[in-house]
Amino acid sequence: MKVTALSFILLFVSVSICAQSKFRQDVKAIKSMSGCYSITFDYAETFPRIDDYDIRDPHHTGASAEWVFVEEETKDKIVIQHLLVISDSLIVKHWRQDWLYENRDLYQFQKDMSWHFNRLPKKEVKGQWTQKVYQVDDSPRYEGTATWIHEDGKHYWESIADAPLPRREFTKRNDYNVMQRRNRHILTGYGWLHEQDNLKIVRENGNDTVIVEEKGLNKYTRIDDKHCEPAVDWWEENKDYWTLVRSEWDSIFDRSQNLYLINEIDDKLLWEALFALGDEMAPRTESEPEFVSAEIEKVIQSYITDRAKNVNAAY
Repeated sequence: MKVTALSFILLFVSVSICAQSKFRQDVKAIKSMSGCYSITFDYAETFPRIDDYDIRDPHHTGASAEWVFVEEETKDKIVIQHLLVISDSLIVKHWRQDWLYENRDLYQFQKDMSWHFNRLPKKEVKGQWTQKVYQVDDSPRYEGTATWIHEDGKHYWESIADAPLPRREFTKRNDYNVMQRRNRHILTGYGWLHEQDNLKIVRENGNDTVIVEEKGLNKYTRIDDKHCEPAVDWWEENKDYWTLVRSEWDSIFDRSQNLYLINEIDDKLLWEALFALGDEMAPRTESEPEFVSAEIEKVIQSYITDRAKNVNAAY
């Protein structure tokens, strides 16, 4: 019995050490995506799924620099913010990705500016990381949970999640209303690669019709940090405002309820309203944080409704 008990204790300690080592590997992989990068975004439709579908032209864009940095880190959460560097004087707040360890609470996109709250069983997320992707205004976009893989010298994470139309198409198309994304984050010798295998879906009356498949490759090539210095300076001047914006959204997400947003108010999208408010309020965040928070709350709450709207989910 003593031998059996000792064997059990040794096995438990061994498993615990392995889990801690794997967790540290995961954290290192996530944080290694930070840095200064030149970037290219390439998308190409591949296989039509319906008759008489005309394949659209491939899409290619890029930027000379994007600053990707860890904005917040706790024991089980890593917040990574992206900033585009267009020029020394023009910085664009880009997307944000939050990584949460063994997270159970997801806001899953449905369609038509609606996200449904879902709490997963604890056993389903053991050892996994949720990636929560947000719009430029820190409103939700899509969320997926999966395990980081570290095998044969390869380090990657992959999940499937439904999402609104991408920004490159939401003003140009209305022939589908859901993009199902297979997202794969791969660490490479030059930086990292965001690889996507997407399905463009028409979701109506509980039924999904895939109209076409799409391949996406977002390449992040590491460059000298000096190219991102304007973004570092911009964030120093504006981070307090956007911290307050994130705080307001967190209070909304903490309600653990379905979320429905209005696409436009007076021909203005939510990101336009929050960016305009930021230009006005950023200098006042340090001296008047409560006032600025109240103004942020007014704007965000005005775009929230209590039911799904029959509007285009392209946002």
